[in-house]
Amino acid sequence: MIPAFGVAIPLVSGMMSPLALNHWKFKLSFLFTTGISFLIWEGNRYLLFTLRSYFDWFNKPVRKIVVLVLAISFYTIPITALLLVIWYHLFNEGVVNWDQIKTTSLVVMVCVLFITHIYETVFLVREAESEKLKKEQLERARAEAELEALKNQIDPHFIFNSLNTLSHLIGKDAAKAKQFNDNLADVYRYILQNKARELVLLQEELLFLNDYFSLLKIRFEQAVQLHIHIDPVAHDLYLIPPISLQILVENAIKHNEFSDAIPLVITIEMQGEELIIHNQVRKKILRKASSRIGLHNLGERYKLTTSKEISVIESASDFTVSLPILKIA
Repeated sequence: MIPAFGVAIPLVSGMMSPLALNHWKFKLSFLFTTGISFLIWEGNRYLLFTLRSYFDWFNKPVRKIVVLVLAISFYTIPITALLLVIWYHLFNEGVVNWDQIKTTSLVVMVCVLFITHIYETVFLVREAESEKLKKEQLERARAEAELEALKNQIDPHFIFNSLNTLSHLIGKDAAKAKQFNDNLADVYRYILQNKARELVLLQEELLFLNDYFSLLKIRFEQAVQLHIHIDPVAHDLYLIPPISLQILVENAIKHNEFSDAIPLVITIEMQGEELIIHNQVRKKILRKASSRIGLHNLGERYKLTTSKEISVIESASDFTVSLPILKIA
């Protein structure tokens, strides 16, 4: 662009007539104006890049515009005028046309401002994209950190409840305690293998739930019942965050009264692309109010992993949770 401006600006401003282009003197004069174009271009480019490190478009846009315009003006106009005076002495027998210098300097100034505007627009777009990328990376890092923290809460929560159950069985039935301990090892193996995964097949989660429920059956026998009404075809077609169903079953056991005569019945069915987990409410009187960490944990994991939210509907007689599941594309 430097040679183009070096030739175009003298012609546009009327400083030189295109009719005299064949004369060698005018050819040299165009070489000189190209040198002027080079100095103006490189000088303003240096100013532009230098000022970028001191002024930020996002934080102080007005100050940057004012400083940029003043810096360009104080460099471009004096340099252009000085070099044009030299041009008149070299190529116009020392006769200086000040009106022409004013016109040419104005044209140069407009061109510089136009090019600067293009430069800054390009830089601003790049900065905006860079800031957006940084923000997305920070958000992702934050989400991953939160998700990891939530996953780490699963272990102590599960172990605490399981050890309570095992403690109860040891004093009541040693044989059942041994069986419970063996089954607990299988269940905990699943947790260790899958807690780092964001999603698992619905089939894997249902198999794990059945293993977990076998632990409950050892302790409570017929007092707890699980009914799953899901088409087997769907088992391999959908994904779900791991250890989701177990938390809801555990939540139902923890908060409700039940017995062999009045068992706690938990049903799981599929409606559209949601799993509906339901149980009747017969609230257990707890010595300490529940923190609901399991349900809160599940809701937060769902939002971070799937960008979807679970739905909880609670009444005096029923408790229902809807879990969105993701269909494999």
